[in-house]
Amino acid sequence: MNAKVTTVMTNETSNPTRGSATRRAFLGLALFAAGGFAIQSAAGLGLVAPAHAAASEAAQKIADHFASVRTMTGEFVQFGPRGEQTGGKFYIERPGKIRFNYEGSSGFKVISDGQSVVLDNKKMNTMDLYPLSKTPLKLLLDERIDLSGNKVRSVKEEDDLTTIQLADKSVFGNSRITMMFDPKSYDLRQWTITDARGKDTTVMIFNVRQGVKIDQDLFKIDYKRNIDLNKKRHSSR
Repeated sequence: MNAKVTTVMTNETSNPTRGSATRRAFLGLALFAAGGFAIQSAAGLGLVAPAHAAASEAAQKIADHFASVRTMTGEFVQFGPRGEQTGGKFYIERPGKIRFNYEGSSGFKVISDGQSVVLDNKKMNTMDLYPLSKTPLKLLLDERIDLSGNKVRSVKEEDDLTTIQLADKSVFGNSRITMMFDPKSYDLRQWTITDARGKDTTVMIFNVRQGVKIDQDLFKIDYKRNIDLNKKRHSSR
């Protein structure tokens, strides 16, 4: 399967002088301080359905199909809010596991082991750790994407696209995640994480494979290194 996916991950690792900015941007991914609504501007879609719209049976069927894909790997190209471009490889295993390996000398990685999400920059020697449950990735990587509750902000069905927007204000504040599916194949085409500031970052994936076996070591987080780095950071202040 070839697919295109849009997600929100801000990265500036292509320029080593922007390391601190990169770190702040990825903090935004984890805590909703950064992000963007790339789908609406790029695809020209107006999500006009009212907030908390009830999902149709067809929309739930699409979400169930996506949730049934247990593993997915491929490559990605990312375009940041200032036009910066980078790429790399990604790995997804449901529930809760994801890894993005960025190209370049920074060795930047985003990893979720099902409990935590880490933003790891080897070149800057930083690791920032957050609960998966406090990030929009939680909605994307759950065992099941439940469209029956008030998490559904809008659903829009067209001949060539089904768009589902989810949010959980009690957990994620004003941030939201929007997913676009092919209504015929049920394949996910793209997703967007949106924050209140409207910054756009787009990632397109290709050479996608589903149902593959993934080495579990890829999803391991080095918690000891994280503790050691944070101790050094606090002691240097």
